[in-house]
Amino acid sequence: MSAINGILNLYKPAGISSHDMVARVRRILREKRVGHAGTLDPAAEGVLPICVGQATRVVEYLSDARKVYAALLGLGISTDTYDREGRVTARSDVPDFSPADLEKALSHFRGKIEQLPPVYSAVKIGGQPAYKAARAGTGTELDLPPRPVEIYRLEITGWRLPWLKLWVECSKGTYIRSLAYDIGQALGCGAFMAGLVRVQSGPFHLKDAYALPEVEAAQQAGQLEAAILQPLDAVLEDWPAWVVDEAAAEKIRQGRNLVPGALNEGLDPTAAGLPMRRVYTAQGQLLALLEPEGSEWHPAKVFTSTI
Repeated sequence: MSAINGILNLYKPAGISSHDMVARVRRILREKRVGHAGTLDPAAEGVLPICVGQATRVVEYLSDARKVYAALLGLGISTDTYDREGRVTARSDVPDFSPADLEKALSHFRGKIEQLPPVYSAVKIGGQPAYKAARAGTGTELDLPPRPVEIYRLEITGWRLPWLKLWVECSKGTYIRSLAYDIGQALGCGAFMAGLVRVQSGPFHLKDAYALPEVEAAQQAGQLEAAILQPLDAVLEDWPAWVVDEAAAEKIRQGRNLVPGALNEGLDPTAAGLPMRRVYTAQGQLLALLEPEGSEWHPAKVFTSTI
């Protein structure tokens, strides 16, 4: 059986963890190298990109990508997990907020902000996930530092007391549960995340996502790569691409640096803000990712000929 390399735009239903989704894909494809790019909480649903084979080497770039969510907030109730799965910690009457009231509260959370992760999260403190301490009853003793995140877009898409629907576009590391909690605090009545759908992760959109049974059926029919699997460079399309001759390709395979003149573009790697490059062979095969290193280009990742 030939190796499977690529990315699955997978739909994760509510009620299953991202880790379990990875385990199921691993079993269906009989492939050990499987990983997801950005955890979705068990209560959440939506896009969960799954990297398979050599695509696991680009997980970091997909994890860094912008995310888009449709969120449902319930006002007047706070929980210890900040979502519907948690224990209720406070209840409050919900005023009949005007659109201006809601907009004023949301305005504090657009742009670059500092966000405290939920205690029930995978953020590690002293090498252990915070949620383990929370489940052991010692979560209140944790000192979780705030983290910089960016909210590119935050809009109200629906409002009917006590439910508030939001559209959120954000950077990696953003906890929508924390955003729900913080909005509730800003409104003065508390809030919890009642529902969450990840609509987009990088280039992968919910409308194009596949459910696990569809993946399994395609695999059994021998149609996985033709019908569902995306190439691993699908997450790198914003990066400039170079095609190299065989002499340069061999140097890259050996992990040797290249000087600008050895490439199709003689760009100086020392130029400020110059992004990484994806490099292809003359046959159109993704060969490597190059990064600037001094006055040369260094092969940061080299892929085998099985791609």
